[in-house]
Amino acid sequence: MPALRPRHLCSVAAALALTVTAPATAATADDTSPAALREVMFVGNNWDGTADVIKSTGDFAKVGHLDVIPDKDQRMAEINADPIKWIYFMAIRNGVGEGHDQFVDDMYSTPDGRSVVVSRPSFADVVSVDLATGSVNWRFPVSGYRSDHMAVSPDGTRVAVSASLSNTVHVLDIVTGKQLGSFKTGDKPHENIFTKDGKYIWNMSIGDVNTALDDPGWDWTKGDRHITVVDATTYKQVKVIDMRERLDAFGLKDFSDAVRPAVFAPDESKLYFQVSFFNGFFEYDVASDKITRMKTLPKNPATSTDRTTWVNDSRHHGISMNPSGTRLCVAGTMDDYATVVDRATLQEGPLVTASKPYWATVSGDGKDCIVSESGADQVTAIDFATGEKVTSVPVGDHPQRVRLGHVQSDWTGPSTN
Repeated sequence: MPALRPRHLCSVAAALALTVTAPATAATADDTSPAALREVMFVGNNWDGTADVIKSTGDFAKVGHLDVIPDKDQRMAEINADPIKWIYFMAIRNGVGEGHDQFVDDMYSTPDGRSVVVSRPSFADVVSVDLATGSVNWRFPVSGYRSDHMAVSPDGTRVAVSASLSNTVHVLDIVTGKQLGSFKTGDKPHENIFTKDGKYIWNMSIGDVNTALDDPGWDWTKGDRHITVVDATTYKQVKVIDMRERLDAFGLKDFSDAVRPAVFAPDESKLYFQVSFFNGFFEYDVASDKITRMKTLPKNPATSTDRTTWVNDSRHHGISMNPSGTRLCVAGTMDDYATVVDRATLQEGPLVTASKPYWATVSGDGKDCIVSESGADQVTAIDFATGEKVTSVPVGDHPQRVRLGHVQSDWTGPSTN
């Protein structure tokens, strides 16, 4: 195992590792044709309030750079004028932000590649930023005081965003920002996943991850944590999955039931998910409603055993799967490595040294796993076939979510930059 350095985990999200690419829509006579779109990856630099746009394959070289808080002065004036908003803003900075503001959590491009929609936790909103001008197209303030992870529908027309302090998920029209519906969740909704047919949304609530009551005996104080499945048309609840019962049945009564990043198998028969405090992941069979397998990954001996030093209760945070469903990629956040795992045997490959890897997704061609190294301000590509590192690309301060998307083919950044 490589020599690794312990690091405090910053707030994540949790996030999940299911990445959906918004397809191009048919163009009108005045629009740019879909053929003129370029597939890219958006890297959200949470503490910077910026996004780096890189190639989705190959050398992953930088394509452009974007300020996602162009309205910062206006937002700060509103916060400073409202004592309650100011209290929550500072709580986010001094809690999950570890002394930093959380300016970009998640992002998805619009189908025409002309805008990117961004959730901004510290500003408790979702905005659409014009990629040509860098200006804000629309803004949607979420209920409560913090926005979090998002998901985009398979047709690219809707985004679902977690409002983590109101136990609500808002579903918005990606072009207009109009709310199409909403639904209630467990405590602190986090990751959202649309099923590939667009019929359902799965939401994972993670509870209170910022308290110091991290001993298994105090797990009950973390809140009501469960998966909420809703109809993506009516937004009515279809099913609730409480992993506490499933973990107990698997003989793991001392494990947290806070589901963190997760990814479906290609046929959606299995869900692979991480939980708080655990260096590994689980396999959940959807049809039988049971946990079927558990994978424990190596611990870094240099990582502190004091759970209170693992910010936001995570140990490993970030999981993705290659398109054929044969390999999983896992970000071992607190253990400072990432690794590719054979799905059939659950045997891990080489442990690739990485500095606080925060997220794992899949390259545009499906060949590589892309992890965001929040401790080194770079993204790193790992070959799914060999498990070996391919390359690293520098980005902004504290990269977290990495999402596939599109820009206009000749785009290199807003005209105002």
